[in-house]
Amino acid sequence: MATVRVDGDDLVVEIEGMDRLWSLKSRLVIPLANVRGATADPGIAAEPKGLRAPGTSVPGVITAGTFHQDGERVFWNIRDGARAVVIELADERYARLVVEVADPAATVALIEQAVPR
Repeated sequence: MATVRVDGDDLVVEIEGMDRLWSLKSRLVIPLANVRGATADPGIAAEPKGLRAPGTSVPGVITAGTFHQDGERVFWNIRDGARAVVIELADERYARLVVEVADPAATVALIEQAVPR
């Protein structure tokens, strides 16, 4: 699971617990200027992930780490797809972050309010 917060002009995604080990990341910091938006997407867990490099993928259990698909790099950290949030990025290493959070609706609202329009 991940915790998402706004810290000044940055969006901070903190990876919690053992997921740090599986995703090979503990924290991602993205300037809010590079965040395009966020959506709750419980169906994304069933979507193809692409090539894992590096990370962990055990279908139905965990998807964590960096995945490459259609020329894009996507960061995944989900166990329970029902709590998945997709954060769209521009001009960043990752095109999207797909993370599991405790409250998807509140996380999406936080991001949408913080993103400059």
